[in-house]
Amino acid sequence: MSRRRTAVRPIADRVAEAAEASLAAQNHVSAIDVLVRMGWLDPGAVKLWRLGRVPCLERVVQSNLPRISEAMKAFRSWAAAKGLFPSATQYAALTPQRQTSRFSQSGDPTIEKTLQDTLGLEGPFGEEARALAEKASTAPELVVILPLNNDWTCHRCGNGGGMLIMEQPGPACLRCAGLDDLEFLQAGDALLTRRVKAKSAKSAVVVRFSRTRKRYERQGLLIEPQALAEVQRDLGPRDRE
Repeated sequence: MSRRRTAVRPIADRVAEAAEASLAAQNHVSAIDVLVRMGWLDPGAVKLWRLGRVPCLERVVQSNLPRISEAMKAFRSWAAAKGLFPSATQYAALTPQRQTSRFSQSGDPTIEKTLQDTLGLEGPFGEEARALAEKASTAPELVVILPLNNDWTCHRCGNGGGMLIMEQPGPACLRCAGLDDLEFLQAGDALLTRRVKAKSAKSAVVVRFSRTRKRYERQGLLIEPQALAEVQRDLGPRDRE
């Protein structure tokens, strides 16, 4: 008795379905949206990639390169037929260096552009696509932990104590993470905090775990000392009271 084979849907059809669903849900669509909806890319893997723990997104796509290339070709054709407006998006990694997250292992500019573009319709939808592109280009804030105790060891240098930043292998001290040149600004002065953060090219949010509330709570910022000094001088003692 012969078994009936389940028909395999063409990749182009799956791409179009995923792209249409994403566009309908949020008025914009990217290659990442399509790969996630197709089941080829796990959202958790995308998060690790944004955190800089995955060298390139291609490594975590659950399909081979020829099929990925076919899907991206179909995505471009679908987008062209829809008349979508592209907005180039530079995904900044959540690392102290804020380097641009790479999509392909080869780094080929054509592949990178295809995966970077966020697409939306002209008019209001196009504005949403551009806004999303700008948001993605800004890396999420770095988070530094003020531990409840100093019983931890830096996975890079073996030292411990003080604040730490979590990396994939384990906790890292601020010196190894390249943040030891920053100064701690305690939360409380909203005006000062806002202006210093805007002026400081490098910053990180400092949090500490609350045993009573069972969550991490913001304690302040790590910011560049020069930025703090400049803002304090500009504000003057009267404005900061």
